[in-house]
Amino acid sequence: MKETKATMNKATITVGGGTTATLLESMRVVQNALRQPHGIPHEQLIARLQEWQQMVMDLAGGSAEGAEVATLYEIITVLNSSLDLTETLGLVMDSLIHLTGAERGCLMLLDEKGHLDIRAAQNFDQESVDASDLEVSQTVVREAVDGGEPVLTTNAQRDPRFSGQESVVGYNLRSIACVPLHIRDWVIGALYLDNRIRENVFSESDLPLLTAFASQAAIAIENARLYTMTDQALSARVEELTTLQHIDQELNATSLDLGRVLDLALSWAMQATRADVGTLCILDENGNVSTVSRAGDKNLAEPKPDIVKRVMSSQEPILIEATRMLVPIRYEDRTVGLLDLRRDKGAAFQLSRVQFAGQLAGHAAMAIENAQLYDQVQQANQAKTEFVSFVAHELRTPMTSIRGYAEMLLKGMFGELSPQQEQFIQTISSNVKRMQIQVSDLQDVSRIETGHLKLEMQPTALKDALTEALQSTQGQVEARSQQLMVEMSEDLPLIHADQARLTQILINLLSNAYKYTPEGGSIKVHARQQNGYVSCTVSDTGVGMSPEDLEKLFTKFFRSENPAVRDMPGTGLGLCITKSLVELQGGEMKVKSQLGEGTTFTFTIPVAA
Repeated sequence: MKETKATMNKATITVGGGTTATLLESMRVVQNALRQPHGIPHEQLIARLQEWQQMVMDLAGGSAEGAEVATLYEIITVLNSSLDLTETLGLVMDSLIHLTGAERGCLMLLDEKGHLDIRAAQNFDQESVDASDLEVSQTVVREAVDGGEPVLTTNAQRDPRFSGQESVVGYNLRSIACVPLHIRDWVIGALYLDNRIRENVFSESDLPLLTAFASQAAIAIENARLYTMTDQALSARVEELTTLQHIDQELNATSLDLGRVLDLALSWAMQATRADVGTLCILDENGNVSTVSRAGDKNLAEPKPDIVKRVMSSQEPILIEATRMLVPIRYEDRTVGLLDLRRDKGAAFQLSRVQFAGQLAGHAAMAIENAQLYDQVQQANQAKTEFVSFVAHELRTPMTSIRGYAEMLLKGMFGELSPQQEQFIQTISSNVKRMQIQVSDLQDVSRIETGHLKLEMQPTALKDALTEALQSTQGQVEARSQQLMVEMSEDLPLIHADQARLTQILINLLSNAYKYTPEGGSIKVHARQQNGYVSCTVSDTGVGMSPEDLEKLFTKFFRSENPAVRDMPGTGLGLCITKSLVELQGGEMKVKSQLGEGTTFTFTIPVAA
């Protein structure tokens, strides 16, 4: 910082012979000082700006040099006013051509391979020149770029350095000036001006002005590049996050079917990386492939064991010859899958797409793990359902035998029973009936879960099913001195239902009502037509349910902790089966309840066509 101040103090500004160079040097020193971490004192900056302003005004008072400085000041202002490099350089090139008397001019930048790319080109008539039509001396440009110093010739036709060059002779070039564009220690391009008609258009005294402009142009280009890179990086990041959000939404919205999740994850990976073919494999802890999804080529082979082993030991994507990408899919500290993506015709994967593939694999890992867990649960449920079905089927035969022998004993077919023996046999018979109901419920649940429950759907009268259900439950209702009321329109239409299962629905709801309604309570059945359905409501004045119980009500084997419920026999399957039977017949089941004030069940069945 001390060296900067000392340098600035030596920069004396005077009006006269070297004024332009001195002023430009002073501006350069201030500019360098501003780049330092602590900048320059505010007072010094204000003083320096005032000196520059006065100098520009004095020079602009009549000298040609003053006009040049004023023009340069305007050019620098334009350069620093916008980050739209193409538009800015076009305006600046036009000003610079008129300032120097050049016929044409262009600004060229070096690309990644060292080739010069014309970014702005103008002629004296303020017309943009197409880069392909611009005839320049590549020898002059290369000398300036490679040497890092300005190159000037007053007449290239007679200059021994260039007179033998084909471009100089062929394009009839005369006056040429070329100044390199510096950014710190490297050259990023060049500023080129020429005149094919006149010689001596440029002189050594023009070089400070052109060098100053080149310095400002280089800074503007660097700023624009940094801005563009930052803007592009931000846009790319936003696009990546948006894509990952869409991926998460699709993976979470889809079913938990493992095959569907694999196909979806592979499809997104192919799209994001521009791969031509690929596979997604599920791996166990030993690296064995259990499930494979393919895209682009259904006959694509699974990754070989050595490839799988290599991926399982890596936490990052692996590139093989730049055209094959192996992406481990990791969940927690385990490799649960492998993405094998390939490109045809030797096209390499871009580094940004490789990195994105790693992010995508991380998002897919959770969905794959969830799908696998769901698949395992489904398999366990299937095994449980099959076991329940087998046990229920095997129990029916001995229970039928027990019930049959009990009834024979009660009828005295094997001799008269004492009162105590008769009581014991009746208890056996009663419990066997309960077991048969429970076994029947278990079989219904098993058939519903496996999709094997057969329904005989036909036009059915709700009244007939209700009459049958009332006959089955009338004795229990009367035994508890409960009042049963039925409200049903005589003109109710037929419904599309299985009558036996419809009767089962009504028996379950009526049984639930009388069991949990105290003696002397009331039960009401109401049916009406509504929007293409027949709606049936069974309400009671019973114990009711808490909000917590309502949330679990239709869950298999659920029994409330309420003592009034626990005292009643039951398996917790009746309402689960009832809801499933309603839905299988195209209807809907709803419940409303308040603890201590009763419960209302409502179900609908479609009207028969």
